[in-house]
Amino acid sequence: MDNTSIITQVANPKEEESISSSQDKVSQSNSSLKKHRSRSIFSPFFCCFRNYNDYHVEPPAANNKTLSLPPPPEENGSPPKCDQVQVIPIPSPPAKFLLPEVSIADYGKNCVVIDLDETLVHSSFKPISNADFIVPVEIDGTVHQVYVLKRPHVDEFLQKMGELFECVLFTASLAKYADPVADLLDQWGVFRARLFRESCVFHRGNYVKDLSRLGRELSKVIIIDNSPASYIFHPENAVPVQSWFDDLTDTELLDLIPLFEGLSKEEDVYSLLQSLRNR
Repeated sequence: MDNTSIITQVANPKEEESISSSQDKVSQSNSSLKKHRSRSIFSPFFCCFRNYNDYHVEPPAANNKTLSLPPPPEENGSPPKCDQVQVIPIPSPPAKFLLPEVSIADYGKNCVVIDLDETLVHSSFKPISNADFIVPVEIDGTVHQVYVLKRPHVDEFLQKMGELFECVLFTASLAKYADPVADLLDQWGVFRARLFRESCVFHRGNYVKDLSRLGRELSKVIIIDNSPASYIFHPENAVPVQSWFDDLTDTELLDLIPLFEGLSKEEDVYSLLQSLRNR
């Protein structure tokens, strides 16, 4: 992983600019360089660290397709005004979908897309005395230990999701970290597929999980994620979840099981998810 900073050279557009103006620009450039150098090499490693400028990643090419997303319904139930609609550009459809054909075992099931970090687990490079897993990860030729905590009730939650849905792990983290964590976490083979950072779309500083690229009918897709930026293209498909770090009394995954039991029976998940947002 290349963790060197990007040095931006500032050139004077006119020879007659004052010496003080030039010195100000040089000072600003030096300050920016020091700021980049001070970042930890681990900062861009997990999806929960949002310093994406360290990566040489370009946003998707612009196109004429847009998706108009209305704001949340007003309390009085009146429809949103036209000037309140947020227009978000979305990338062109992929030549090949991210998921394979639905297996015979999952035929007829809805698809649930499940996030990893701060949704199912919390990981840290700092030692954690009660870590459930310790995963060695190589970075720039050096092996580092990643300490992983499982969210309470994650085992029961995953087993139930595997019974009810076609389950897909979709994380903005790197595969070299997330894949071995998923191996340890999913002992029942719940995840039919695993998608990592390279399957995301880089959009306005965030790695977005574009559900239209999965190859599944969107009315049968649900995403559970702690980060709204991850599902900004399809907020109407989302079941939000609070970020989890180390609260051992947390019961959110357990509390969500009845909702997902209901969603598994829906031919079209939008109505039930809309009622959830209106609460």
